[in-house]
Amino acid sequence: MSRNRILIANRGEIALRILRASEELGWEPVVVYTEDESESLPVARAAQAVALPGTGPAPYLDATMLAKVAADQECAFFHPGYGFLSESADLARACADAGVNFVGPTPATLETFGDKAAARALALKTGLPCLEGTSAATTLAEAEDFLAGLGSGGAVLINAMSGGGGRGMRVVRSPAELPKAWKRCASEARRAFGVEDLYVERFLAPARHIEIQVAADRHGELIALGERECSIQRNHQKLVEVAPSPTLSPKLREELSESALDLARAAGLSNLATVEFLVAEGEKAFFFIEANARLQVEHTVTEEVFGVDLVRAQLAIAAGSSLAELGLPAAAAAGSRGHAIQFRVNMERLSETGQA
Repeated sequence: MSRNRILIANRGEIALRILRASEELGWEPVVVYTEDESESLPVARAAQAVALPGTGPAPYLDATMLAKVAADQECAFFHPGYGFLSESADLARACADAGVNFVGPTPATLETFGDKAAARALALKTGLPCLEGTSAATTLAEAEDFLAGLGSGGAVLINAMSGGGGRGMRVVRSPAELPKAWKRCASEARRAFGVEDLYVERFLAPARHIEIQVAADRHGELIALGERECSIQRNHQKLVEVAPSPTLSPKLREELSESALDLARAAGLSNLATVEFLVAEGEKAFFFIEANARLQVEHTVTEEVFGVDLVRAQLAIAAGSSLAELGLPAAAAAGSRGHAIQFRVNMERLSETGQA
């Protein structure tokens, strides 16, 4: 097994980012691809590329096969990018069984943050404020009782127990809307994550969506690299991300960062994670939403304002480097410089009525 050989198990822009970071560190990247992506840019750029059987996204979702490919290619490291299996405890465990270092948190941390009920329970135990909601996989009848308990004018957010990205989410403002929305969310969750379990929380509006970037090494040190504001969304999909947020006071910024670090520490985090919050209008309160134990799509705005390369940091942390050796505490202490904005283009499928 080559000491610095790494399998990049993703495609598109993130595969190119990992490829570049690996080469800058002097590592040996190996890219995987499917038949329909044989002429993609990552394949053209990589010194070595390995074909996966099949087409489309399915091969990237086979944890056992991907771990075996990494071992067969004598890779010491495995980077999942984002999406696909990047938050899969099963993949991290399969890599460990194959003798390959998974670039990301441990299977235990991935299991905690991947189960929103478990993440919520840990947040409450750690002292983070959470919105009122159900604490386990919920039935429609239980959701109806919860909505009724909110009284006149109350609303709930249906949410999938697993995954993210706005799938399996709906805001419901009346009991009559709930059965149809519940069925739709369960179907979306099943297709996207293979699990149709749902839960509900009180819907908070108006509110801002703020996320904190956390980094942790294998020696127990953690830092927060500021926040990103993701309040401009459509269908619960982020459209605009800004770093730093123009809406936070210094006091609230510090409170959110400390809360994110407390949760990451309680979960035994190593590598990167993002802890997400809702901030009530006027900064009257903030509430924990979820934690994503992977590289976020919007990580680039944090890189711009802090002058760090988070992908290189991921690789170095996985190889045993400390945050101090990477200069990350100094970057965090210096604070952000200027502002960075990311805009996304999201694809939507029109319904028979022509509505998205």
